[in-house]
Amino acid sequence: MAKRERKGGLSGRQKAAILLISLGPDVSASVYKHLSEEEIEKLTLEISNVRQVTAEQKEEVLEEFRQLALAQDYIAQGGIAYAKEVLEKALGPDKAMQIINRLTSALMVRPFDFARKADPMQLLNFIQNEHPQTIALILSYLEPAQAGQILSALPQEMQADVARRIALMDSTSPEIINEVEQILERRLSATVVQDYTQAGGIEAVVEVLNQVDRSTERTILDALEIQDPELAEEIKKRMFVFEDIVTLDHRAIQRVIREVDNNDLMLALKVASDEVKNIIFRNMSTRMAETFKEEMEYMGPVRLRDVEEAQSRIVAVIRRLEEAGEIVIARGGGDDIIV
Repeated sequence: MAKRERKGGLSGRQKAAILLISLGPDVSASVYKHLSEEEIEKLTLEISNVRQVTAEQKEEVLEEFRQLALAQDYIAQGGIAYAKEVLEKALGPDKAMQIINRLTSALMVRPFDFARKADPMQLLNFIQNEHPQTIALILSYLEPAQAGQILSALPQEMQADVARRIALMDSTSPEIINEVEQILERRLSATVVQDYTQAGGIEAVVEVLNQVDRSTERTILDALEIQDPELAEEIKKRMFVFEDIVTLDHRAIQRVIREVDNNDLMLALKVASDEVKNIIFRNMSTRMAETFKEEMEYMGPVRLRDVEEAQSRIVAVIRRLEEAGEIVIARGGGDDIIV
């Protein structure tokens, strides 16, 4: 799934792009030597999409980078507790925790690491009789495919409750994580690294729901619409993003092209990846594709907000077509296999 901008701020990838732009080509080239080909490709694409960096954005990103570098140095000197104490004195408790949250996921083994290597059905046997909040906590730390299988296998009356708890979950204290982890796997003898990272949230439950079968997804969303309509709508909005159009078959894409407004499609394609552009153009007539390319070329700069709104309208059309049974969106379960 494509990396999207976080509400209310820059995404991590956008910050990395601004940082490299600020550091200049020589330093950026040195950084590239330590990245994988996939990371280089994604970061280069993000840099190419940056139109203008304000002085405030540059200052904010450089300051955040400096704080993260200092925090990492503190951790190397005296561990998490020492780093947290120093940062709290310098920046206050809230800012210190934000920095620790970002660093711990990269520097340490995350909780339930052993569980991510286990068979989902074995894990189900361990947790199916636990409290829904405990199940939600565990699923939040698993890979989405694992969590999706377990969620699908839970009793229907429990599925929506667990999904809702994942979506609403915030940071969990290391003590609780440690306790739950020990209960889940009593054979674990190594000391669990305290992890202050945040798990759960709407993005987490969307990733899990994208891995469950269609029947389970409908059951959970239908129940959430009754329990928490706003949460259900927010989850549905994120279940399918514009870049996911590449997962549709050719017939579905052709149907979408016929249904959506041409101006919306041009706007949406303006900043889309080459993969998305290519698959859209391949499903147009040669004449239509040429016309689109010409008009997009003469369109000139467009506002990001206009592009996002156009993409949202196209996604709404895709969702409407799927709900009507006219196209199929592939999911993790077997309900959507065409035979």
